[in-house]
Amino acid sequence: MTPAVRMGLSISVATGLYGISFGALSVAAGLNLWQTMALSALMFTGGSQFAFIGVVAGGGSGMAAVSAASLLGVRNAIYGMQMSRLLGVKGLQRWLAAHWTIDESAATASGQEDLAEQRRGFWVAGAGVFALWNLFTLLGALMGNALGDTRRFGLDGAAVAAFLGLLWPRLNAREPVALALGCGLVTALAIPWVPAGVPILLAAALGAFWGWVRPSEAEQ
Repeated sequence: MTPAVRMGLSISVATGLYGISFGALSVAAGLNLWQTMALSALMFTGGSQFAFIGVVAGGGSGMAAVSAASLLGVRNAIYGMQMSRLLGVKGLQRWLAAHWTIDESAATASGQEDLAEQRRGFWVAGAGVFALWNLFTLLGALMGNALGDTRRFGLDGAAVAAFLGLLWPRLNAREPVALALGCGLVTALAIPWVPAGVPILLAAALGAFWGWVRPSEAEQ
């Protein structure tokens, strides 16, 4: 078993287990089994899925839920540009690669030095996470009604943990820390005054505005 395969399988198991939380929380938010499974199979990006059901559970509109999920999914398009050059696939394989381009598959591929290992890592992680994420989503959704109030088991904290896991590695300098704190403050201040789902959109707008106005490295 090569290093890329080992890494891909390990990440697949660790990430797939989050699917239990998503399935249970999705059912608790009011989605049925088939809607929950459709999100995991078709949207297939954990951060966006947790954002979607978080807005729905909070009473937000469908548009706000879709907007929040879409904003978090933008990063996959950035990964896609890098992975497209690395994989060099065409046709149906290209569509499959696009669907499986997520944090885990991109990270596994980027963590390898050899081109063959990079490609192997991408496919192992992509296929593994997809299979286990959907399997554990199904398990979580089936368990959801039996669990009752998911907060008793701490499953409502899974979304926070997932977002923190995405954010933490990027807090490696003063600027991203300051921006994260600013976005958090905007979100907290907006919650009492605007509909559910809008605070996260305001925070995203602040982040986009900062990225637009800050000087580039070439200008500094």
